[in-house]
Amino acid sequence: MPEVSTDHLDEQQVQLLAEMCILIDENDNKIGADTKKNCHLNENIDKGLLHRAFSVFLFNTENKLLLQQRSSAKITFPDCFTNTCCSHPLSHPLELEENNAIGVRRAAQRRLKAELGIPMEQVTPEEIQYLTRIHYKAKSDGIWGEHEIDYILFVQKDVSLNPDPNEIQSHCYVTQKELKQLLDKASRDEVKITPWFKLIAETFLFKWWDNLHNLNKFIDHEKIHRM
Repeated sequence: MPEVSTDHLDEQQVQLLAEMCILIDENDNKIGADTKKNCHLNENIDKGLLHRAFSVFLFNTENKLLLQQRSSAKITFPDCFTNTCCSHPLSHPLELEENNAIGVRRAAQRRLKAELGIPMEQVTPEEIQYLTRIHYKAKSDGIWGEHEIDYILFVQKDVSLNPDPNEIQSHCYVTQKELKQLLDKASRDEVKITPWFKLIAETFLFKWWDNLHNLNKFIDHEKIHRM
């Protein structure tokens, strides 16, 4: 694996690079584990290294979507607006369990608490709905990037928030119209959005959003959407 200096990066974020992500093949079969650092180096991604991830879309009872703006300390895609929470299940037994993606849903509960300060009892794994998976690749800069099979998770609930400023610099609830305005701004390079959020917003998001109370018809645990 290549040696990349992290001396200039945020200390708290560098500590997280030691976490062990779940390595998978292109059909989302587990094939091993490696550090978050190695999983996010373009040099490894270019050789095919692929890991499991998730994206949470949390809506309140007014049907508004909670967005976050990633902190400037983030190693990949700093300062970008994105969906509620995006992270990785880790390679330990509770989050490796695959039955109905329970391991991924447990990881989502953990990261909603870590990033947004949502108490774990407010969003349980049982309240997180697994819709489908997308497979995408994107470079953040010359060194760091993403190559993930991303589990799409939906939650609708009113929650209390206490974001970690090392993870998130701002957050807001948006209507569909407000999100479309944000996407328009991003298209003019007035704001930055993450590539996975852009892909999901341009393909599936608004259709799902129109059917928050009837999402079952969109559940597809067989297909992996190659983006």
